[in-house]
Amino acid sequence: MPGAPAMDITQLILDDHAEQRRLFSIIEQIDPKDTDALTKVWGRLSAFLDVHAEAEERFFYPELLKQGDGANDAEDGTVEGETEDAIEDHNKLRNAVKAVANHKVGSKAWFEAVGEANVVNSKHMGEEERQGLTDFRMNADIDMRHDLAVKFAAFEAEHITGVKPVNKDPETYIEKHG
Repeated sequence: MPGAPAMDITQLILDDHAEQRRLFSIIEQIDPKDTDALTKVWGRLSAFLDVHAEAEERFFYPELLKQGDGANDAEDGTVEGETEDAIEDHNKLRNAVKAVANHKVGSKAWFEAVGEANVVNSKHMGEEERQGLTDFRMNADIDMRHDLAVKFAAFEAEHITGVKPVNKDPETYIEKHG
């Protein structure tokens, strides 16, 4: 719509990060005996984590590889290192999410596995916020960020119930999209 404020994919990603933090926090506050609530909230969060990672890999990181320079404490100071690290983090997160299913919902081991997924995700989000998002805001114009935001939002809306989590080889990913 002409004259409307532009959406920004970096802000959508930050908004998703806030929602992920909120959902992890909700799980921490549910009584371990309320396995129905835990199952439902974890189901939503685990699907959201997978969809979010896939949306970033489809729309954000390919363009970051083209536009970015490597920001702040990026791995080896390059956009390629920054992206490779992010894809590796997504794989670690997928594995951590999958590991939760190995435990009885509400058990100490289940909460520990959810906690490990939270740790992996939190480390990734912090790096991404300092590196990729900063890099993209500094190097990609608002029209591109808007166009990607529209695609990102539509993908997440279409896959609200989840996507099939598939780990990716970071080097192959860089070769394909770089």
